[in-house]
Amino acid sequence: MKTKKIPLRKCVACQQMMPKKSLVRIVRTPDENVEIDLTGKKSGRGAYVCATQSCFQLAQKSRAFDRALKVSVSADIYERLASELGSVEHQLSSVQERDANE
Repeated sequence: MKTKKIPLRKCVACQQMMPKKSLVRIVRTPDENVEIDLTGKKSGRGAYVCATQSCFQLAQKSRAFDRALKVSVSADIYERLASELGSVEHQLSSVQERDANE
């Protein structure tokens, strides 16, 4: 039986290749809004980051989202994303635990 291929993506902060499900996608929508995409299916240009505050802070410090999304991300957007990441981090860890048990 063939094993299922796991899609990998690179974190824009730490540059590690990880399974797509363990990363958070930040997307620049066609109307130039920057937001977190939990489904991974929103249209627009996306960048992946680990679901940890340390990686998010590293991405903010190095302006990695500016380069990956090809748009200038302002400080208030970074603050909004940081507050949303806290709840997303908890949701992602519970989903990963559930998947590991199955």
